[in-house]
Amino acid sequence: MKPQTPVVLWDLDGTILDPAGAITEGIADALWTCGFPVPENLERFVGPPIGESLRHFTEVPEDQIPQVVSVYRAGYLTEGLQRTRVYPGIERELGRLQGLGVRQAVATQKPERIATEVVERFGLADYFETVSGAADDLAQPKEGRTAMHDKPEIIGEALRRLGIGTPDPTRTVMIGDRSYDAEGAHSHGLDCLGAGWGFGQPGELDELCVAVVSSPSELAAWTDRYNDSGEG
Repeated sequence: MKPQTPVVLWDLDGTILDPAGAITEGIADALWTCGFPVPENLERFVGPPIGESLRHFTEVPEDQIPQVVSVYRAGYLTEGLQRTRVYPGIERELGRLQGLGVRQAVATQKPERIATEVVERFGLADYFETVSGAADDLAQPKEGRTAMHDKPEIIGEALRRLGIGTPDPTRTVMIGDRSYDAEGAHSHGLDCLGAGWGFGQPGELDELCVAVVSSPSELAAWTDRYNDSGEG
């Protein structure tokens, strides 16, 4: 049987993109605009669906969550994206992997429509075969499940679009900065490389990732382990 072509799945915010306050300040502004107090440690909002974070970390009633999310999204697509940057070294690694023939995809809990627009706006679309994201970050989680368990479905959809039924764990890896990314990868039998430059809390990734990489420039030594043509 022909071996699977190597695949790298990427998280978006905190891994490829540095929101630089676009998310945290955007959430604070949206809460303030809608008349709600702003909680501490807004970095917890980077990663999970916004609606789910509002349920867990704020006093916003369920029937007013759509209003807060709407205000947040409007600001994110205008002022927020002006503050967002691609992490230094990320595009170099994307291009290097592309040159080696590695297939790449985005798997993010950001709503897919917005994630696709963001990837295109930053000129990164040519690196990825697909952008798999959340269908709706306002929806209540399924009974007995949390936001963490949405990531397996998003990763599974990315693999499906790539035409991969059962991924080869020696040739497929997820890169992300939060426990949601690692848990999602594990649900498909895959390793996760921790993006140590992102928004994970201290120790959050230590027991979940095959390695926590301190900077994008160090990714090659690890991603090549999943690629026969690499030297790692």
